[in-house]
Amino acid sequence: MSANPIKVLVIDDEPPIRKLLRMGLSTQGYEILEAPNGKTGLELLGHDPALIILDLGLPDIRGHELLRMIRGRNDGVPIVVLSSRGDEAGKVQALDLGADDYLTKPFGMDELLARMRAALRHQLQVHGERPVFRAGDLSVDLVRRIVKVGDREVKLSPKEYDLLRVLVQHAGKVLTHRFLLKELWDEMTDAQYLRVYVRQLRQKIETDPERPQFVLTETGIGYRLKAQD
Repeated sequence: MSANPIKVLVIDDEPPIRKLLRMGLSTQGYEILEAPNGKTGLELLGHDPALIILDLGLPDIRGHELLRMIRGRNDGVPIVVLSSRGDEAGKVQALDLGADDYLTKPFGMDELLARMRAALRHQLQVHGERPVFRAGDLSVDLVRRIVKVGDREVKLSPKEYDLLRVLVQHAGKVLTHRFLLKELWDEMTDAQYLRVYVRQLRQKIETDPERPQFVLTETGIGYRLKAQD
């Protein structure tokens, strides 16, 4: 990595998880700050971490409340939350409160590293968004509004393009149904509208819409566009 290692704040009350993350991330060149509870985590925000890994099941402050407090102090730092298996409602709430991504325990280090890279990359794009997005054969020119798969230009309806544009702007990040509905229609709109447009978009940009490579479903939560190459 660089001469100045990227600081990662790990807020988790389980010593084995903190040890796993400390060992796994340190070998990749990250500098680890550890907090066994929410109070210590808030104190360590003063060290300006570049990314936060937050366990939702903390002993002193509820994970979602802590997430709200962190966002109140720093609205830009990427946050990857750790949650228990099957807690879809908790994941959705965390994402709606400003988390960038989530992982379900137990998780693999390679998957965590990929999610971290995507979250850090997304933060950079927010401050200097590149006009052309590329992932595999898919390219989206956000300036000229041209979408291509390979050499083939794809014609999208205005709403299909708006959906793809929002996904591109947050590529690699999981977006909840509620977020997408709020961005594209009104959050009170039936989620069925969103499913219809996702299906139509897949018909136009995916080689096999039943096994999508670009617009990925996060079951019970929302959708994620494959990260930029």
